[in-house]
Amino acid sequence: MEYAVLLAGFGGQGILSAGKFVATAALLEGREVSWLPSYGPEMRGGTANCSVIISDHPIGSPILNELDVLVALNGPSLAKFEKMVRPGGLILADCSLVHAVPERQDIRFIPIEASRLASEAGNMTFATIILLGCLSGATGCFGRDAFEKALYDALPQRHHHLIPQEMALFEQGKAFAAPT
Repeated sequence: MEYAVLLAGFGGQGILSAGKFVATAALLEGREVSWLPSYGPEMRGGTANCSVIISDHPIGSPILNELDVLVALNGPSLAKFEKMVRPGGLILADCSLVHAVPERQDIRFIPIEASRLASEAGNMTFATIILLGCLSGATGCFGRDAFEKALYDALPQRHHHLIPQEMALFEQGKAFAAPT
């Protein structure tokens, strides 16, 4: 098993943290992992993306030429990276912010109003958690228990009180992965 995942959006949306959560969860499950952040000089408001490779075998390079999964949190990211998704791959998009729909018929596309749901939950940073729940449900590349432990490992202690709510939203995101 190997998954090449790219999370992409604007700086400040929690892209790099989301990638770190995914990588940590997979690592806790005993998988090989590569986490490679990339961001523009502007940081907040500029472009940001993070590639994560999860594998049962050693990873030769952290550079992605093809993707199994694209998680797009803005329209420019969908436009830029859609072509990199392999036939049969998956695109998850925060359709609260991404208004385009891929024209490709050879991929699975799951639009989720993650930012709207996060706003209703009272914290915009929850949008990535919802999308990561869907990623977990759609691919199985990391599980719920490992993800929860990754949150406890990666988040500062002062944010641990948010983890039960984040896990409820993770489960809500996972429900979007169910076949229609």
